[in-house]
Parts: sequence; C-alpha cells; structure tokens
Amino acid sequence: MKPDIILRLVKLSAGVTAQFLIGSASWIFLMRIISTFGSTALAGYTVAVRIIIFSILPAWGFSNAAATMVGQNLGAKQPERAEKSVWRTGLFNVIFMGTVMLIYLVYANNLAAFFTDDKGVIASAAECLYIFSLGYLFFAFGMVLVQAFNGAGDTRTPTIMNFFVFWLFQIPFAYLLAIELSIGAAGVYWTIVISETIFTIVGFFLFKKGRWKTVKV
Repeated sequence: MKPDIILRLVKLSAGVTAQFLIGSASWIFLMRIISTFGSTALAGYTVAVRIIIFSILPAWGFSNAAATMVGQNLGAKQPERAEKSVWRTGLFNVIFMGTVMLIYLVYANNLAAFFTDDKGVIASAAECLYIFSLGYLFFAFGMVLVQAFNGAGDTRTPTIMNFFVFWLFQIPFAYLLAIELSIGAAGVYWTIVISETIFTIVGFFLFKKGRWKTVKV
C-alpha cells in the first residue's frame, strides 16, 4: 500500500477516533457530576443509559447507512443525490426516534422496572428517560449529519463540533445547572438535551453550506 494512501487512512480514522474519545470523555464527566447526588441517582442514570443504548441501535444503523450513501454518491460525482439521501435518511431516523420518544414518555417506569425493584432507582431512571426523550428528534437528525460528514471524508467538522459542544459547553453547563443552581441530576439530563439540540442545529447549518461536498479523500 502506498504511503500517501496510508496517510489518508490514518487521517480519516484519527478524526473518527477523536470524535469517539471526546464524546466518551464527556459522558464520564457527566457521570461524575451525577454521582454527587448519591447512589440512587447514579444507579437510575446507569439503568436509563442501558435502555437508551439498546433502543438507539437501529438509529445508528440508519446513520451508518447515510455515511455509506454519501460516500457512494460523492464517488459517483453526484453531490446533490448525496445530500438528498441524507435528508431522507434523517427523516426516517426522526420517525424512528420519535416512536422511541413516545414509548419512553408512556412506559419509562415499566422499562426501568425491568432492571430493578428499587422504587427510588426506577423513579430516577424514568426521570432520565422522560427528559432525554424530549431531545430525541434533534438527536436523531444529529446522528445522521455526523455520519454524513464522516462519509464524505470531512471528519474534521464533527470533531470540532464535538469538542466545542460537548467539552466547552456541555460539561460546564451541566455543573452549573446540577450543582451551582441545585437542580440536581435533572440538570445534567437537561444539559444533554440542550447540547444535542445545539449540536444538531450547528451541524444542520454547516451541512447546508456544502463544504463537505468538496472534501478530497
């Protein structure tokens, strides 16, 4: 394999790796904040995250499909078709996540009760699911946008977005709401919803600008 090809592969993988590390590290800090409110809040958060991870797996599948279609269409010199595929995939993902949102709003307590009999933990997990679900429509579209950038080879844009939104905004704001303003664990949950909303709005405008269509891989 030629050195220039290896260099391009490393460059692309480094961007995606950085996105994963930034996102994972921010969740660790958020968990640390939640832990200050006791074992019940932390256990509830843990239960809620398990449910969330399981329920959004199909949404990640839609997002990865968007990345594939963007890459294929850009390779075929069809940037407009690539953009259209993102909007369509985003719509499907919003419909799916909207359905999940309704399930959380109606059955959050039942879902949490599947993992534990502790009423305090169930209430804490249900609160987390309720609040998280309110941002799911934005989250659904944001997932697709991130993978669309990555599929186009523009790993730099989502990496910068992740850094500014999840490290420079989300962590300090979560501390402000949860601890300084004494909202508690719910302050962290609301921060996540707000952060995902901001992330999606920023991603939407950057995607509309179309720079990703000109990235050379």
